[in-house]
Order: sequence, then structure tokens, then C-alpha cells
Amino acid sequence: MTSPLTLAHSPCPNDTFVFHAWTEGLLPDAPEVRLTFADIDVTNGMAARGELDVLKISYATLPHVLEDYALLPCGGALGHGCGPLVLSAGPAEPAALAGARIAVPSTSSTACLLFRLWAAEAVPGGVGDITVLPFHEIMPAVRDGRVDAGLVIHEARFTYDRYGLHRVADLGEEWEKRTSLPIPLGAIVARRSLGEPLLHRVADTVRASLRAARHSPTASRGYVLRHAQEMRPEVVDQHIDLYVNEFTVDLGQDGLHAVRALLDRSAELGLLPPLPAGALETTGRL
Repeated sequence: MTSPLTLAHSPCPNDTFVFHAWTEGLLPDAPEVRLTFADIDVTNGMAARGELDVLKISYATLPHVLEDYALLPCGGALGHGCGPLVLSAGPAEPAALAGARIAVPSTSSTACLLFRLWAAEAVPGGVGDITVLPFHEIMPAVRDGRVDAGLVIHEARFTYDRYGLHRVADLGEEWEKRTSLPIPLGAIVARRSLGEPLLHRVADTVRASLRAARHSPTASRGYVLRHAQEMRPEVVDQHIDLYVNEFTVDLGQDGLHAVRALLDRSAELGLLPPLPAGALETTGRL
């Protein structure tokens, strides 16, 4: 009997929405799968250690794992108007962050990479200490003055005003002004040793799971809300609408161009290792 594939992704609504049909056994022809929920910082580490078969990781981690994992062209998170935010307790210009204490959810995330790219130009002299905090603790820490600013992602775009916080920068807007490209955030990767036939099957299964979710969004509603970490239903809907889009179905040339632009620019600044030629060839293209 063949062992089930192992999969890890976050409990965020976009991931649970996309993978629900597969992980809950609703696709009769899909390979059997065993799911682990883990925050992105954890899945990045899992990929770096080669622990699971299929993972959702940060694009910032991709150059470190391409020897063992292939990039799948579907299921990930790219888009327009969906970038991370830099928040402060009061109105502040970017230059005010020079030497400041900044809270981030992960140093291995694409959000932190975008922050470093932005700060290299926008913050003369650079920021000060970077502190990793659990995502849900960042906005309270900024509000309470325990840090000077915070880097937030996902649903915080819709909720930061409840904490009385102010937006210093929208790093997605900054990226799009510079490049006119979508913002690469999260990638789906699969172990190369699975072999081409199974890699293609996994990509087809991810797309089938997404099609099922879109065809009958109410079918996954309870599952998504159950794992949404006390998110309000309307915020869950905004989250899915923003992060599940045409790039989730297929990266396409625009998506691949955006990924390469991000990783090449980061390599130029010494933030990531350079990509070898052909490194972003994907498996299971439409």
C-alpha cells in the first residue's frame, strides 16, 4: 500500500479554502494526503530540512530549497494590493524608523524580505533591532509601545485600525510602483524525488481542489471558519477574495516574472543567494 503524501500549510483562510477538498477526501481521484497545519515560519523550516512532500512556503525561502523541491505553478499566493504593511502607533514617515525596534512575524518570510528591500531605500541609516513575535502579538505590541513599528500581513490589512494604528508604508504598493508586477508572497513546492508523473498529479489535484472550492464555496465554509483563528466571517471573506485569484490557478508568465524580479533584486543586495539558470521552471503547467 502506498503511503499518503505529507502536506503542510497554514490555517489561513486562503490555504484552507484552496486545499479543503483535497485534504478532506472530497476528490475521488486525488492521491491520499496527510495534512499538518503550521505557520509559514514553521513550513519554511520544514522545507529547509526536507521533511514533507508538499508545502506552502515563503518565496523568500524558495532559493534555499530548490535543490530538493520543485515549484508548482498553482495554489500559491501572488496578487495586486495584497502586500504587507508597516504600522506604527502614531503617524510617522519612513525616515522615523531609523534605528527603530521593528516586530516581524518571521525573518524567513517574503514579507520580511520586502521590508528589507524597502527599508534599504526608504530608511536612511537602516532600522534597529528586528524582533520576531507571533503574528497575533504584533499589533498589540505596537499599540502598547513595546516596539516602535510592526510588519503585518494578511487580515491585518482589514483590522489594524481597531488597534488605533497608522500605516507607515504599504509594501505591496511600493513593490507595484517600482515593478508594475504582482507581489509574490507564498509558493507551493513539492519534493522532486516524487518524480514527474506524481508531481504533475499533485499540481492537477491542487487545481481540482481549488475548482471545487470555487464551484461550491459553502462546502468549505465551516472548515475554513473553524481554522481561521477567531477571524470574523466578513474578514475571512475579504481574505479569500484578496489572496485567491488568477495566480492561484496558474502563475503564468506574469507571476514567474514577478517571482524572478523579487529574487533577483534580493540577490543583488545580498539578501538571498542568486538563482541558477532555469531554477524557476515549474512542474504541472497548464
